[in-house]
Amino acid sequence: MAIPQQRVCQTSSITSPIGGWNARDSISAMPPTDAVSLVNFYPTPTFVQIRRGYTRYSTGINGQVNTLMTYSGLNDQRMFASAGFTLYKVDQPIAEPVLDIENDKFSFVNISNAGGNYMVACNGEETLIYDGANNRWVKMAGTNTPSAITSITHIGTQATVNCTTPHGLVNGNYVVMSGVDVAQYNGTFMVTVLDADSFRYTMATAPATDPTIFGSYTIIYGSFGSNPNNFIQVNLFKNRLYFVEKETLNAWYLPLDSISGELKPLYFGGIATQGGKLQAMGTWTLDAGQGADDYAVWATSMGEVIVFNGTDPNSTTDWALKGVWQFGYVFNNRCFYKFGGDLLLMSQDGLIPLTGSLQSSRLDPRVFLTDKIFYEISQQVQFNSERFGWQILYYAKPNMLIINIPDPNGTKQFVMHNISKAWSSFEGINAACWELKYDQCYFGGDGYVGQFWESGSDDGELISATCQQAYSYFDMVGQQKRFTMVRPTFFIDAGVPAYFAAINTDFNSNNYLGKVIFNPDFTSVGVWDVAIWDQSVWGGSFTPFSEWTGVQGIGYAAGVNISIISKDTEIRWVSTDYVMEKGGVV
Repeated sequence: MAIPQQRVCQTSSITSPIGGWNARDSISAMPPTDAVSLVNFYPTPTFVQIRRGYTRYSTGINGQVNTLMTYSGLNDQRMFASAGFTLYKVDQPIAEPVLDIENDKFSFVNISNAGGNYMVACNGEETLIYDGANNRWVKMAGTNTPSAITSITHIGTQATVNCTTPHGLVNGNYVVMSGVDVAQYNGTFMVTVLDADSFRYTMATAPATDPTIFGSYTIIYGSFGSNPNNFIQVNLFKNRLYFVEKETLNAWYLPLDSISGELKPLYFGGIATQGGKLQAMGTWTLDAGQGADDYAVWATSMGEVIVFNGTDPNSTTDWALKGVWQFGYVFNNRCFYKFGGDLLLMSQDGLIPLTGSLQSSRLDPRVFLTDKIFYEISQQVQFNSERFGWQILYYAKPNMLIINIPDPNGTKQFVMHNISKAWSSFEGINAACWELKYDQCYFGGDGYVGQFWESGSDDGELISATCQQAYSYFDMVGQQKRFTMVRPTFFIDAGVPAYFAAINTDFNSNNYLGKVIFNPDFTSVGVWDVAIWDQSVWGGSFTPFSEWTGVQGIGYAAGVNISIISKDTEIRWVSTDYVMEKGGVV
């Protein structure tokens, strides 16, 4: 009588790595729903999807876009991009140059007052004000005291103004001419400085003669008390503009609800005991027991975080120091980001939410949002902190928090899902800056502004994604296993995914992206009234797709390695089935 052969194959199923990228824990101790590496996949609470791509939103820009700024008016938003020595308006397919600038690395903020809606921006060499109602960029003047006029002459439409004393103006300042006895000379004009005592402006039409009554001028957005060309960062706090002076421990502030006027100092040299320089100021909303209130927060390059509360820095009874906390080195002035009611700080320690950090009795790395990718973020800071391009942005539509990383081998983004707090890494998006407009996400590229997450490809190119899922012992620790098949389960909106599934055992990490073959005939979606009926793949709701793949691997622990190439197809990975044979204890 034949003895029935004992069944030796076993199956197991593991959810896709919705726990995200883990660059903190030992590779042998990670939860099986984490990932050792996760590139161009985005983990959500219920599935892991290949990231969306981008299109070129506005082109015709000369050089790398290093700042994107969105002006928010009463009923509209407008976006500007700076690259090299030019500021562009980028609300159209071909960017429009609007202003010559000294530096393309701006800090900016929107402010509204009785005069209208404005955007104020500074870069360490100039402070600019955008007047939305007049669609006009104005350079803030370092003086608000006009000089007396001794003569005005003209050549064509060019008027030259000579003054009795130095006027203190610089190129890009605006003046209002009035009282001149020839009408063409009166009005609002941008000035070009000729020397300390004279400047020039362009009239709308050429006058017939030089004036004999010279009138006077006033300076638009004039200031005094400090040089606005030295401001490297700006922040709005309780209806008042504050500026950080470059390479110092000094801050300056304007009168309430003002965009120009007297600048008064705040000196932090007696508070910041570690020295260094001020990097930035942020606004932190905190509930201290009597209701929510805003606190003014400054960060120094040496990692000191200085917190004040009050509305008027000139009042000793209203303005009070709440404390000074020590963190790691703060390496750039785009280090703060308002995140809901919290304020995030990017430092050498990672991404720190102030509410959890400053209210605890000691520093606890577990409250850092980047705790799970601590090792990788610390490596990036160590090697790339001096590079420009670090930035934080929250994109609400996909619940995505983005940290832009200026890696010399190609800019990358570390991204976190705000609900699950799961991380991944994006590559192939060479962005130097990010910005939102009407809740859409944009980035600054080389010669263009890109729109992110609204495309199934990277400007028409394939998107490649790889994942090494965390290793599992499949509840059989210490027992060797031979793995024979895996079956990933995907939900797709069209076609057949171009992917390769393999197995890595005992913590070996091989990347199989090179084995993926992309066939557009199986992944593209038919277009109505263009594609051929019964031959094209039609998009629509998500449908499941899974198939067994033969693998070879012997070991105690194993994890699936997935490589996918995608174009115009949304792919959601939900789980993976394994087939294995139990071996003996070796």
